[in-house]
Amino acid sequence: MVQPLSDLIRQGRGLVPADLVLKGGQVLDVVTGETVPGDVAICGETIVGIGAEYDGRETIDVSGLTLVPGFIDTHLHIESSLVTPLEFDRCVCPRGVTTAICDPHEIANVIGVEGIEYFLEAATRTVMDIRVNLSSCVPSTGMETAGARIEAADLLPLSDHPQVIGLAEMMNYPGVLMQEPGVLAKLEAFRGGHVDGHAPLLSGRDLNAYIAAGIRTEHEATTAAEAREKLQKGMRVLIREGSVSKDMAALRPLLTELSSAYMCLCTDDRNPLDIAEEGHLDHMIRWMIAQGTPVLAAYRAASLAAAEAFGLKDRGQIAPGKRADIVAVADLAECRAELVLSGGRVASAAAFAAREVVAPVGRGSVKAPKVTAASFRAASNAAETHVIGIMPGKILTEHLVEDMPPEGGEKRADPERDLAKVAVVERHGKNGNVAVGFVRGFGMQRGAIGSTVCHDHHNIVAVGVSEADMALAATRLSEIEGGFVVAEGGKVLAELALPVAGLMSLETFETVEARLKDLRAAAKSLGVVLEEPFLQLAFIALPVIPALKITDRGLVDVEKFEIIG
Repeated sequence: MVQPLSDLIRQGRGLVPADLVLKGGQVLDVVTGETVPGDVAICGETIVGIGAEYDGRETIDVSGLTLVPGFIDTHLHIESSLVTPLEFDRCVCPRGVTTAICDPHEIANVIGVEGIEYFLEAATRTVMDIRVNLSSCVPSTGMETAGARIEAADLLPLSDHPQVIGLAEMMNYPGVLMQEPGVLAKLEAFRGGHVDGHAPLLSGRDLNAYIAAGIRTEHEATTAAEAREKLQKGMRVLIREGSVSKDMAALRPLLTELSSAYMCLCTDDRNPLDIAEEGHLDHMIRWMIAQGTPVLAAYRAASLAAAEAFGLKDRGQIAPGKRADIVAVADLAECRAELVLSGGRVASAAAFAAREVVAPVGRGSVKAPKVTAASFRAASNAAETHVIGIMPGKILTEHLVEDMPPEGGEKRADPERDLAKVAVVERHGKNGNVAVGFVRGFGMQRGAIGSTVCHDHHNIVAVGVSEADMALAATRLSEIEGGFVVAEGGKVLAELALPVAGLMSLETFETVEARLKDLRAAAKSLGVVLEEPFLQLAFIALPVIPALKITDRGLVDVEKFEIIG
């Protein structure tokens, strides 16, 4: 509720008690880096006073604590947390994340505009403030089969929604450079507004052209050199630390007090198990400070720089007139939230319990064909084989070429050489495609793992050394409306059902965390060496990230932007 200006002024002057006063702490000013002692007075959702003594209708004792602005995750897909937006809210808001800028393109690729509308409805119910960038690439390219297609005309009716910021990550960077009509139509529709970027390894004149199209941010920089060029050319660089994409170590040296006004933090894809074991943005702040990042730089990137980058002028600093998004910590270096306020409301169990429920969407979305072991046969008469090379901690992959002599006109998995089969099964009921290839890097010795979290088209993806277990995993995924499955010897060892569009659970984040532990253990029992095999699996099929990927239509050479087999 918007408070009358007269209330803000009177409470700010101390003429009447403030609605809420935080007493006894000090404020970290993310502009000067200084700490400001004194109370923080709040009227409704708005800070009206700092650095003075105030009386309040309600007071909270924060003696000995430092108050910092609420953290802003500048780019993420809430679906990749594997829980619904309301459950994600309950998971990360108590850790200090008071604003999340999401792109719901995972669910949009499955059920279209209805998925975006689901997120917009949920965003009106959460304790934290969820802002939405409208999905720009559904599907991400023309080289995969998605469940829906979204054009500029579909997005424009949603652009005036109060939770919408602008256009989400423009992943089809070749389409920008080649001036594809559909891509240009979306850029024109949001011209002058906010447009998120996504341009891994792009540099030189091509990068110049991409930025000139009005694209403002970049979260795909994976080296300091790449990030520096993008900063120098006017992009805001978002340092990413997800469950798979871990770029914080590479980019941290660039984050200084000087550059922190133009660098932000994001998670992109992070699941409840990693959040429970490490944290969210609080983990990033903690880790970077421990590695020598100035305290001011870390907290500014997590708050004020993020707010400025996305045009959120009402937050990012604890100051009069700003939204009361406040995190109280005992130690700035430790960054562990003792108290969180989002819009002046304490992020408490009672606040989460009081939210209105949003009905789930996308049920029954897995419409895959029936498969058998024979469906995963790799017929060939040539020994030369294109192989996807996994790079742990990155969604980039290598384009390997291995000698794999066929036997009886068929190539088989070779666990001794760490060569497993990878397959994508179209699951939207469009064409029943099944594509088979090979991957190195999982270390798998037995069985198979499968998932419907398969960026961005979210077909079924399976990796295995047993075709029969790959078929079992894919079949079970259809039965449970999507999710994750580990199979060996004709038995399902572990599973997690994700019935909301095959992407999100209807269970609590604590339950999802427990299931992920079981899945991780089951995958390791097959010999899998990857720390996060399921999200790593999901990115095998994303044809906008170099170098070699696979979709339901076959292997994709991303650098040539073409299907090669």
